[in-house]
Amino acid sequence: MAWMFSRVLMLVLGTSVAGGLGYWLGEWTGMPHLAAALAAATAVILMAVWDAARAHRLVHWLRGDQDDDAPRLGGLWGEMAYRVERGLRDRERRYERERQQLEQFLLAIEASPNGVILLDGQDHIQWCNVVAGDHFSLDPQRDKLQRITNLVRYPAFVSYLQNGNFQQPLTLTNTRAKSTLQVLVRDYGVGGESRKLVLSLDVTDRERNEAMRRDFVANVSHEIRTPLTVLAGFIETMASLQLTEAERRRVLHLMQQQTTRMQTLVGDLLTLAQLEGSPRPGADHWISLDPLLQRVGADAQALSNGRHELVCERHTGVELAGVETEILSAIANLVSNAVRYTPEGGRIELQWRWLPDNGGEISVIDNGPGIAREHLPRLTERFYRVDGSRSRDTGGTGLGLSIVKHVVQRHGGELRIESEPGKGSRFRLLFPAARVRLVDASAMGDEAAPAALAGGDDL
Repeated sequence: MAWMFSRVLMLVLGTSVAGGLGYWLGEWTGMPHLAAALAAATAVILMAVWDAARAHRLVHWLRGDQDDDAPRLGGLWGEMAYRVERGLRDRERRYERERQQLEQFLLAIEASPNGVILLDGQDHIQWCNVVAGDHFSLDPQRDKLQRITNLVRYPAFVSYLQNGNFQQPLTLTNTRAKSTLQVLVRDYGVGGESRKLVLSLDVTDRERNEAMRRDFVANVSHEIRTPLTVLAGFIETMASLQLTEAERRRVLHLMQQQTTRMQTLVGDLLTLAQLEGSPRPGADHWISLDPLLQRVGADAQALSNGRHELVCERHTGVELAGVETEILSAIANLVSNAVRYTPEGGRIELQWRWLPDNGGEISVIDNGPGIAREHLPRLTERFYRVDGSRSRDTGGTGLGLSIVKHVVQRHGGELRIESEPGKGSRFRLLFPAARVRLVDASAMGDEAAPAALAGGDDL
């Protein structure tokens, strides 16, 4: 080995030096035996001093922070320094790898949509991610090592954590934030040390959708049961009673009304299902808007039967990209609603105008009774009615505005509603620029829309 060779070499050199010194002393004193002993002792002392110096350098390095390389000593001490340094560097590399893995793991938890809190055996917060901080109003840094029950004071949560029965998740409702949390706790730990993992998930949207689903089923059942009850009553009446011809015609007329009501309801439900289940219409099929407006205007005149002042846009020169039947249904729904709910003598307008971003807007404006502000956000919910009895009397199913919203969203647009009690309402269908063009746009190029835009509101 290298260190053995170095040690032998140093011993030979030391012995040679000591031997030379001993020979000179022996010649000078006339005592050759004393000179030999002195030479051997001198060699041993030199070797001891050399080893002590190298050992001191190694100990000095070990007492430091070991950031610098180990001293290059040679011999046994050099081998020891090399082995110690390699072990330290291997440990540092393992520590760095584990630190990076832990950092990646914590970053992954931070990216999770779930809140995560780690508790020790006394329910002190060891760590929590930002989502959990938002859920429970915690500061991930400031609240570390605090007892969670001192910070999260929901009685149901405190009881759930203390009882230790975590088989079923806990649902917490935050009335101030109008949110619902689902909390799940799991025990973990090694070496007899019990710890807790607290998981939280915001289920507000899921709870809202579940409530909407329950309401939807209940509303559908009610809407269908009512005409069925009426039909069953009329059928029983006709089967058990002798009716005059006039009474029979009246009963049949009422039965026909209820049948039509059910057919309309089922048709609207199928339309909604088709809209929700089919892909968004492509932007490569263009339809002329003017024929649609003319059809809607004619239907509105027939439905109004002269009871309203109707002003319908008829010559826009515009094409829309989408499905003709869907766009026609959306416009017709808005106009028929305006006719049904605007009192006799009222004014209804169907307008088109260009928007500053080269998009377009179809507006249905009436001067009817208007709608209170608190109802506006819910108007497009299925079966939501501002006045349920009045809606049924006018033949509405409560699904029209929901269909309109789905249609315009499928075409990349938006439904906006403006209304004020006593001042009427304005329903706006906004279409993006990519789905709007002039009929002769292919010939006019990119200047077509700006040229039409210059015409403004006079279209």
